[in-house]
Amino acid sequence: MPLSEYEQRVLEQMERALTTDDPRLANTLQQTSRRSPLRYVLAGVGVVAGLLLLVLGAASSRPWVGVIGFVLMFAGVAYAFAAPRKSGPTGVVRPDGTVDTSAAQPQPGGRTPARGTTRTTSKGESFLARLEERWERRRREGR
Repeated sequence: MPLSEYEQRVLEQMERALTTDDPRLANTLQQTSRRSPLRYVLAGVGVVAGLLLLVLGAASSRPWVGVIGFVLMFAGVAYAFAAPRKSGPTGVVRPDGTVDTSAAQPQPGGRTPARGTTRTTSKGESFLARLEERWERRRREGR
């Protein structure tokens, strides 16, 4: 059953509000995270090869072959469940569709800013500053 015009307008307003309030969340929700079947095939081959090496190492009394097999099995499973790397520009997508990459630019010392430390509220305070302020207020009220 299709949505009525009113419901479509309300849904569009909600989408715009989400995009303006939290553009990173909106960007994450809009992305489709389809993983390639090749990823699962490679992981499966790694697990099977690792299992064969593990059994071969146990049968031939060579524990190092078994250890290599176990590591290969673990790597195959980790590769299957690991998030695929993103390609393309990094940064925050603004409501107008442009990408703000300023948060991902390296700092003068060659270091990039820690993730989440540059996020600010509408008041301009950083997340950590607000946490410190709350902590100090609770300490003063607790005495």
